[in-house]
Amino acid sequence: MKQKLPYYMAYPISIDYDNGRREQRDIEYLRSLYPEIAKRILPYIEEECDKMEYRFSMMYDDYPDRLQLRLICSRIYDKISFRNQEKTEQLRDLIEVMMYHELYKRRCDNRRLQSKLYFDCKPECK
Repeated sequence: MKQKLPYYMAYPISIDYDNGRREQRDIEYLRSLYPEIAKRILPYIEEECDKMEYRFSMMYDDYPDRLQLRLICSRIYDKISFRNQEKTEQLRDLIEVMMYHELYKRRCDNRRLQSKLYFDCKPECK
């Protein structure tokens, strides 16, 4: 007689959990490939994004205000100090691109979390 395996033994790793880990590994690996200047800028960008990560933040607006984002990028630009290197317009552009990428990543994470919370919620709490 052939016995069937229980579901948890047939599929030991949750698909959602595995995808989340895989995405995090990819992000960490790709960030390790950043050029040196981008690696030095990243902590400043993450710090500013951490400050904006709260409920109803402009970070999560459908269309974040471009002027506000540029002001945040200017603050980061002013904080950065490099020895024997001039600050240039290309550095300002790099900061802006990295900021938009970080915002995109956090918005995706937030959407994924919200959908998971919505579907995991019991009917009486909706």
